[in-house]
Amino acid sequence: MVSGRRSDAALVLTDCTPLVKVAIKATDGGPMAELFGVPFGHSARRSADLRTPGSEVLVVGSGPAEWLVLAAPGTQDRVMNQVNGAAAECAGLVTYVDLTHGRALVRLTGARAADLLAKECGLDLATDVRPDGSAARTAVAKLATDIVRDDREEVPSFLLHCERSSGQYLFDSLLDAGRELGVEVTGFQPPEI
Repeated sequence: MVSGRRSDAALVLTDCTPLVKVAIKATDGGPMAELFGVPFGHSARRSADLRTPGSEVLVVGSGPAEWLVLAAPGTQDRVMNQVNGAAAECAGLVTYVDLTHGRALVRLTGARAADLLAKECGLDLATDVRPDGSAARTAVAKLATDIVRDDREEVPSFLLHCERSSGQYLFDSLLDAGRELGVEVTGFQPPEI
């Protein structure tokens, strides 16, 4: 999946697996939910402290009382320290784990991204239904996948997060389904978050 190739095609697929991925679970509606301010089914850009608006991390409300934090490669220690500090401030049970090496992440970007995903998944991903900042967990190419709408300069873009062992399958399925739409692979360039 990793490629150094750069493409300026109208529809591109990028392997973003090197990004830091930290999963967090906490009490539903509890202090961690208030701290993040990102409800289930949504995502928001945050500063490194995870609390204030910024562009350093992406916090995804990936499930009821579940969040996924995505950050630049090599920032695991900083992100884990921030999550640990936030968890220490919150009453109730909070669990978190660094999934960076156990999960795959790909980005599909282009005006026809939703059209390509419609071939592989049953969700309506049109902008009026799933605007920028929305998130969902569904099957893509018959594979359990988190889909996060994370537009790039007003161009539709989707992050797709799945088990690492299925990452190549997902990537190849999207490439195959997107051939008639002109999808091309473009290489990952840090920080890419």
